[in-house]
Amino acid sequence: MKSFSNKVVWITGASSGIGEALALEFAREGARLVLSARRREELERVKQSVGLPEDQVLVLPMDVTQFDQAEVHAARVVGYFGRIDLIVHNAGISQRSYVRDTDFEVYRRLMDVDFFSTVALTQAVLPSMLKQQSGHFVVISSVAGKVGTPMRSGYNAAKHALHGFYDSLRAETHDDHIRVTVVCPGYIKTNVSVNALNAQGEQYGKKDANQEKGMSAQECARQIVEAVKKDKKEVYIGGLKETAAIYLRRFFPSLLFTAVRKNAPE
Repeated sequence: MKSFSNKVVWITGASSGIGEALALEFAREGARLVLSARRREELERVKQSVGLPEDQVLVLPMDVTQFDQAEVHAARVVGYFGRIDLIVHNAGISQRSYVRDTDFEVYRRLMDVDFFSTVALTQAVLPSMLKQQSGHFVVISSVAGKVGTPMRSGYNAAKHALHGFYDSLRAETHDDHIRVTVVCPGYIKTNVSVNALNAQGEQYGKKDANQEKGMSAQECARQIVEAVKKDKKEVYIGGLKETAAIYLRRFFPSLLFTAVRKNAPE
């Protein structure tokens, strides 16, 4: 039996990368899908690729930073499918710039996209989950949510914030049978660095070498779905180098800080 048969799974940032791969993976597991991102044409492409019946996929274009529309979008999903079983907070944007050079508005943008948008959508979805006494929040953080690195100060900060918020939510809603899985990918082969913000808030436009050599989005999605099946509270996905850094941060922080400094980009 398919693990997510007839479950309603809402994925933000579903038009490419990890989000698109998750749409395919959840579809294989029998889920009904809600696909959200800003580009409708890309969402329609993903809808066609998942191979589900027309009425089993809702394309819902949205800008996650329009916080006042979060409740409207949640109501539309509930109105269409009758419920929301799982939401994957995958929409996000990275950064490639030094603190000394970065415009303050870049930090606002990073926090809006990577942190506040998830809070707004979570608050919009939560009442329906509480009413049905079930639900699952899957939050795509990053190894950067555990380990701060150069040229990603705002991105690191936003991802760190996700852990604090969702650890609290997990504790508050445990008795309501609502689950939270926070996912920390390392280097995944996507366009995250290409689409990152530079010091002026423009597109960075370059693919990092580590990203290019990273795990495929498809394998990352497979591991995420497996973690969700097992109700993992937090999961680290990627190569040994990235995931080892998390344990170094916990047990040998001085060693980790030295390694990060010495491997900083020029």
